[in-house]
Amino acid sequence: MSIVSDLRGSRELLLNLTRREIKGKYKRTALGQLWSLANPLAAMAIYTVVFAFIIRIQPAPGDPSGLDIFAIWLLCALLPWTFFTSVVNGGMGALVGNENLIKKVHFPRISLLVSNALSWMFSWSIEMGVLLVALLVVGANPLPWLPLVLVFMVLLSLFATGVSMMLAIANVYFRDTQHFVGILFQVWFYLTPIVYPVSLVAEQSAKVGPIVGGLEVLDLYLLNPIGEFAEVFRNLLYDNRWPDPSAALTTVVWSLGAFFLGYWVFKRHEKGLAEAL
Repeated sequence: MSIVSDLRGSRELLLNLTRREIKGKYKRTALGQLWSLANPLAAMAIYTVVFAFIIRIQPAPGDPSGLDIFAIWLLCALLPWTFFTSVVNGGMGALVGNENLIKKVHFPRISLLVSNALSWMFSWSIEMGVLLVALLVVGANPLPWLPLVLVFMVLLSLFATGVSMMLAIANVYFRDTQHFVGILFQVWFYLTPIVYPVSLVAEQSAKVGPIVGGLEVLDLYLLNPIGEFAEVFRNLLYDNRWPDPSAALTTVVWSLGAFFLGYWVFKRHEKGLAEAL
């Protein structure tokens, strides 16, 4: 595969770029990498107060884990979402932000996007490690499911990297892209079962009934790939059980499809990047 040969030929560059991204995120801060935990924990606290105590959303207890803690239930889907948006937002700015480097030095441009994804993967791994400890403390048993969690973390990384490759190219030619995506992410967040369970959407969809032929609102809602990832991570970490096979298969298809489509789009425009920038 071309992408493997590209990255294999520039291993040292990729490693240095990834180190630069990791160190640069929290350079000259007192807490350093601990800041990567601050945002998701702050979001967890805010959403827990609003949705668990004010709006009083009550997801079903974990099956079969028996867990019934909204903050933990929330984190199992919020951390993957935060990782996804971080990779895409970072990827969109990777080409524009390295304009001088791209114009002066010849190297595989895709290294910039892959190093961005790897740096966020590093931060996400720390966050998931903290979540794992929290799950063990409250009585869950996620350890047997850890290998599968790692597999789906890789799949989500492929999906996020594929989307970032497409949007990075779009942002080179249309600088409004990053602002449009910022709004899109706000809408996408509330269309994903992160702060509420899918069962609430299913109830409302049943009340509305079919909208076109046999098509219901729930059918359209379930087309959301991040929604499928959220459910898979909750099944593994919060419920401690196998994810639904159709949801797991859907995440595989979305991940591979987005990655290879993103790579194809990126390679088609890679040669003209220096001139376009």
